[in-house]
Amino acid sequence: MRSKTFCGLLLAGAALFTPFNLAAQEAQADASVLALGEVPRGQLSDIAMPQAYRLDTYFDPSSDSFRGHTEIDVTLARPTSFLDLHGRGLVVTRAVASIDGKDYVGAWTDTDPTGVARLVFDEELPAGKATLSFDYSGGIATNPAGLFRAQVGGQWYGWSQFESTDARAAFPSFDQPGFKTPFTVTIRTRPGEVAVSNAPEVSNTLEDGWQVHRFAPTLPLPTYLVAMMAGPFAVVEGMVPPTPQRPDPLPLRIVSEQTNKDKLAFALENSKPIVALLEDYFGQAFPYPKLDQITSPLMPGAMENAGADLYNDAIIVLDENAPVGQKGLFGMVVSHELAHQWFGDLVTPVWWDDIWLNESFANWMGFTIGGAWRPDLGIGDGALGEGFQAMSTDELLAGRPIHEPIPTNDRIDAAFDGITYGKGGHVVSMIAAFMGPEKFRDGVRRYMAAHRYGNATSTDFFAAMAEAAGDPRITQAMQSFTDQQGVPLVTVTGSNGRYTVSQSRYAPIGVTASDTQWGVPVCMRHGEDRKCELLAGKSASFELGGSGALMPNAGGTGYYRFDLPATEWDRLIAIADTLEGPEAIALADSLDASFRAGHASPAQLLALAVELAKNPDSNAAGTAFSALGSMRRSGVMDADARAAYRVWVGKLAQEDFARLGLDPRLGAYAGVDPEIIQQRERVVGNLMLARDPAVVQPLTDAAQAFLAGDAEALDPAFMGEAFEALIDTGGLEAAKALADKALASDDPLFRPTALRAITGSGDETIARWVLDGFDDERLRPSERVSTKLGIVATPETRELGYDWLVTHLEELMSGSSGIFLARRVPSVAGGFCSVDRADDLAERFRPVLAGTPGALSLERTIERVRNCAALKSARGAELSAALKSL
Repeated sequence: MRSKTFCGLLLAGAALFTPFNLAAQEAQADASVLALGEVPRGQLSDIAMPQAYRLDTYFDPSSDSFRGHTEIDVTLARPTSFLDLHGRGLVVTRAVASIDGKDYVGAWTDTDPTGVARLVFDEELPAGKATLSFDYSGGIATNPAGLFRAQVGGQWYGWSQFESTDARAAFPSFDQPGFKTPFTVTIRTRPGEVAVSNAPEVSNTLEDGWQVHRFAPTLPLPTYLVAMMAGPFAVVEGMVPPTPQRPDPLPLRIVSEQTNKDKLAFALENSKPIVALLEDYFGQAFPYPKLDQITSPLMPGAMENAGADLYNDAIIVLDENAPVGQKGLFGMVVSHELAHQWFGDLVTPVWWDDIWLNESFANWMGFTIGGAWRPDLGIGDGALGEGFQAMSTDELLAGRPIHEPIPTNDRIDAAFDGITYGKGGHVVSMIAAFMGPEKFRDGVRRYMAAHRYGNATSTDFFAAMAEAAGDPRITQAMQSFTDQQGVPLVTVTGSNGRYTVSQSRYAPIGVTASDTQWGVPVCMRHGEDRKCELLAGKSASFELGGSGALMPNAGGTGYYRFDLPATEWDRLIAIADTLEGPEAIALADSLDASFRAGHASPAQLLALAVELAKNPDSNAAGTAFSALGSMRRSGVMDADARAAYRVWVGKLAQEDFARLGLDPRLGAYAGVDPEIIQQRERVVGNLMLARDPAVVQPLTDAAQAFLAGDAEALDPAFMGEAFEALIDTGGLEAAKALADKALASDDPLFRPTALRAITGSGDETIARWVLDGFDDERLRPSERVSTKLGIVATPETRELGYDWLVTHLEELMSGSSGIFLARRVPSVAGGFCSVDRADDLAERFRPVLAGTPGALSLERTIERVRNCAALKSARGAELSAALKSL
């Protein structure tokens, strides 16, 4: 699953979360039912083992409810009078266990708000084989949790999103990943509509006014990978040609809303080579008989349902005129989700504590295979970029390791965060680089072969890696990163090829970190001379030939930060314009970390920004102002310094702009090297920060022409900046007009980009209108929330948005279920920079978020705000002075 917001293209925060109220739930359950045994809050007992499911669902997305019939073949390990299983929000009208021709009637009782139910029978069930049958109904959500729906272009569409624990909202089940069985699915839709599930459709008939779609039995799946889609979808079909691993063509379809029907060919054609690249890597054929790629405007990321992946529209709906960033998004996310077809679907974790293995590996594969698909788009370095971003979370004391026990259901969703995706993907990349790509791939293949169509654990994966590497230290090194929280800091001393490297846990100013030790694969480079050593102790000597500046994280693959003597920093900064992307990202992150720890100087930060801005690699140049920009937005620098910073960034961009120019019309740069295209986009963004008339006026004109009906006037690559310029020039009236155009459109790129420009304008008048007056009935539920939270996340309107958030917090948190909003609500307040605000966050938010996946996010936010205050107090004045002296 890919639940993050990508490349600024998606409107985040698409789902809401229901806080758990266990006492209220249990009060409704009959005391005699609860007295039968302890209610399982996490994994179910082994008394019932599901063997196969038959699902029959009436799915009409124009309705807010559905009904269904489910049969589950189970094996009972011992006699019992009750069974614990899963269901949430279901009205179960009939529950029967059939054993050897005899029916045992069951009574259904909800026992836990996470979706645990108890089925009590009128007499004891004998051990052995049984079939459980259920008739039930439930609600169709308006956010991606369980079965959900949206109206697009005047027509209703429905989808399923079951990871992590939302299959139980669609059918009674044993809803945990360790249970893998075949599913035989029937979906009943309105006449003439399309239905999609995991397996090929084997019949399609009209019965009693319903279109009945019957699908072949699936290969073994856990409940969270089952797919159920229904609606008047547009469908384009093709075949993935045979490969050495697969002698027959693979049926491939792209399935989307009718409004997107003219922009599906790109996804159809470009999914084919990605499948072939993955088959080559895994050394085996695609593991399922067909592949459907489905889109939804409500899905905030993507989901790897076996043979039926689901994506946000903006990931899949594009054409050759799409921005480079959107094409890169397609390549990365499609590669990620299709890698899951093997790693996660074919081989599935036993329990959610090992979900990191699914997501971390797929994250690395997404960037690796995406980079192989289109090397010109610069996708490959993104995994490391996400890893360094994750360090800003991993450095906090409030956190978690990648791999940790998950004893209860209410802690499952917290595992889907930047630590799992960013840190995990970077750690996988580090181990792969240390082992060598061939040995690492061999370890992956061993792991896949040993657990095909079954379940496995992290221990199994580590064992396969150690065997392939021929080095048991690999297991210890990997586990030190997966089982421990924190970012290693590698401090380098010495000179002339003879160095001492020592490790500690990184901590910013004002923080005392625990004494943690890792098995760190340290790779250093001196000119062309490179060497890697496993730093297993506190310190070690390190001899390295070569000459010039020392790069302590060669290739950028190491998940660690480094610190250097001032003279070594200066040598490295001086060559930053020549570094490749991964090393440049590592340098930018480590120098920022050194400054925030009280070591590196403001002058060094400014010098690095100047050098990186000249780097021809888009990934490298993209990091030039990351650290300084973050400190500007949070308020570490004073108001005059913030103004000076904007002017300085604009001046640095002017020389490149003179060379690159700007023509915002669609296709003006068709056929141009993607690297040059991304350089231009970055320069335009920097000039917009400085409000340079050279870009403000042409972008405003282009936006006005585009909104007036000239579809060729504005390339999507410049949409965000153009709408920003339009609103900056036209104020509230321009924002209202843009909102009206956006809500009249279902375009998956234009609509969210326009709404994001409005909420991020920084204009207080516009912000007040968004908070108090922007209540258009065309807003989707997810958009109603995201537009408000966007005000909180914007520095200029942060205080205004925070007041609104505090007033509406309990209302927000009482919405429908999902895994995203509970974490996002506190994180949008993470841009504050004062102890008083940290205290206020703790007082107001802790009682509301206790027991939800947002609890950890809140503690991280509180700590970030405190750390920012400490940094501002210690170094804000000297940073501000350096900027104002430019």
